[in-house]
Amino acid sequence: MSKRLAFALLLPLAMVGASPASAEVKASAVIQRAIDGFIRPAYASLRDHAGSLTKAMRALCDAPSQSSLEAARAEFSATLEAWSSAEIIAFGPIKENNRLERMLYWPDRKGIGLKQVQAALAGKDPTATDTAQLAGKSVAMQGLGALEFVLYGDGADALAGKDDPYRCGYGAAVAGNIETMAAEVDEAWKKPDGFAALWANPGPQNALYRDGTEAVTELVGVFINELEMVRDVRLKGFLGGKPEGDKPRQAIYWRSQNTTNSLAGNLSGIDALFVASKLGDALPADAQWMAESIHIQLANGVATAKSVTGPIDKALADPVLRGKLDHFALITSSLTTLIGTRLTAEFGLTAGFSSLDGD
Repeated sequence: MSKRLAFALLLPLAMVGASPASAEVKASAVIQRAIDGFIRPAYASLRDHAGSLTKAMRALCDAPSQSSLEAARAEFSATLEAWSSAEIIAFGPIKENNRLERMLYWPDRKGIGLKQVQAALAGKDPTATDTAQLAGKSVAMQGLGALEFVLYGDGADALAGKDDPYRCGYGAAVAGNIETMAAEVDEAWKKPDGFAALWANPGPQNALYRDGTEAVTELVGVFINELEMVRDVRLKGFLGGKPEGDKPRQAIYWRSQNTTNSLAGNLSGIDALFVASKLGDALPADAQWMAESIHIQLANGVATAKSVTGPIDKALADPVLRGKLDHFALITSSLTTLIGTRLTAEFGLTAGFSSLDGD
């Protein structure tokens, strides 16, 4: 779990020639564009994909076959990509009721979650096949990580036949739980008097955001925190400085070969959020180049990640593909400097600390 990024306030939101009042209005506009242009569509997309995933899992359980298994796996990958984009917004409704951890329990370096999922499958716990009861169990048993093991882990091929109906029932319950959480978060962001209204309307009476600077700090923190998470936790968690230091089975979604799709989705979400918010438009004329550079580098990062395909252990052993992963790391480092140092300085913000505890 990452620590939140803290900023030391230097000035009101830096917009040359703007009074504090007008600066706050502009900050509200930036946040509203982020909400309407990225966050709400991202969670609506996740909800739609999660619904299709639940239907595919139920179809697999009703009529097991290799084709229905492949259909369920395809819907899983599509849902995973939708989540990878939306998950960069790791505050607000997704933090309520432990939804963030319930949606994806990762990293699981000690294999606690895996053991719980395996125990449920071995013991055929009947309560784990009920979506409502599953929602009250361990966070590790009810999200994307659990469903990935059901669909791709040891024994998953049995889903194509009628030999393991329990495994399919459990997977369908997990999918239903993911759909429920996606719907809850989608609805919460749509509420006219909910979290979105608090974030987009900072002021002295606002319990969360007292002024425009605090509101924009939350937004800028998304870019910096998520870039660090992608590079330092997700990428470096499996990519060693040398091949002997690699840990391919520590890679997120390695079983389904979605590791780099997830990384691409994270950067794609960051890019979409940056573009939708038009945060770059608030930069002084002589700093406008930063916005274009940020967009170009994020697009390059997405393309680089997507170009690394197949099992992650084989990618790590391939000098060309490994070089692309190294290049991806360089892109995220460059973006961290550009956003975390240069862009924040233009807005009168400076990073007080930013660290990942790795837990």
